[in-house]
Amino acid sequence: MNSIIPLPDTWQTLLSQTLESPEELIRYLQLPETLLQGAQRGHAEFAMRIPRPWLDRIEKGNINDPLLRQVLPLGEELDDVPGFTQDPLEEMHSNPVDGLIHKYKGRVLIILTGACAINCRYCFRRHFPYAENRLGPQQWQKILAYISADSSITEVIFSGGDPLVSSDTRLKQFISDLEQIPHLTRLRIHSRLPVVLPQRITDTLTSILNQSRLNVVTVIHSNHPQELDDQVASAIQRLRQADVTVLNQAVLLRGVNDSLDILKALSEKLFNIGVLPYYLFTFDPVKGAAHFDLPDAEAKQLLRQLQDQLPGYLVPRLAREIPGRGAKTLLFIDQD
Repeated sequence: MNSIIPLPDTWQTLLSQTLESPEELIRYLQLPETLLQGAQRGHAEFAMRIPRPWLDRIEKGNINDPLLRQVLPLGEELDDVPGFTQDPLEEMHSNPVDGLIHKYKGRVLIILTGACAINCRYCFRRHFPYAENRLGPQQWQKILAYISADSSITEVIFSGGDPLVSSDTRLKQFISDLEQIPHLTRLRIHSRLPVVLPQRITDTLTSILNQSRLNVVTVIHSNHPQELDDQVASAIQRLRQADVTVLNQAVLLRGVNDSLDILKALSEKLFNIGVLPYYLFTFDPVKGAAHFDLPDAEAKQLLRQLQDQLPGYLVPRLAREIPGRGAKTLLFIDQD
């Protein structure tokens, strides 16, 4: 295990310093000026947003850097590709209360905020109507009433945007309110911040999570081993020392992690820092990101190869979310 590196409480400052200019990105990373026009067009469609800790992990001058590819706007994002829609998971059909999504039995998802520390170009919620799901005090009471009225709900998922963009004070109040609902037993937090802005995992936050009566699970999102530096490792250790279970879900992305070597290294590095590989999702067909998509046959072949290389507990489950189904759909690897 790596030793814990002190992480000063500077995450708010780092969050305020995110890079939001394609011109500045191309200049800072010494990329070809020919990328600028397409980057500006993509940025106008879906704003670019990159935190400094992530930016520092990108290799300068490398237009194929896997971290760059996840955040660099492209002109082809404006292409109209059949089958790629603004709401690929049809979440608006499972939105009984503003700010809450209830698709699966026993658990609900709460959109705590529409804000993120990083805008991933493949985000399936890049067109989500966050303004219509703003979580004000009155709306929060409606959500609590909805959960309280359904005793089959045992788990709440904090999502967004990114829920950890919220302040510690706000998170503490939300968690405290949920703890008053007796049939709730688990809190799951889906966040990219432990990876893209590990300074967010402060002693204050881990204390809040550790003191909750709910069993807390954090699902981080890492797609490539290059994302996992020593600061990320220290953030994960802080979560684990607070008795938080930490899982990872990744998305299979063309040009980012569509190779056996990368997926193998990702699983091994995750486990080395205390994270269990959980899901590897096939691409959600969101409008503006078709260039990341891979056919199912390629995805299954990669998982078949991964199974041959790793013990079972390091092989994530290959899955897709299909609207209307009661759970994630696992893509089983046929034995040839």
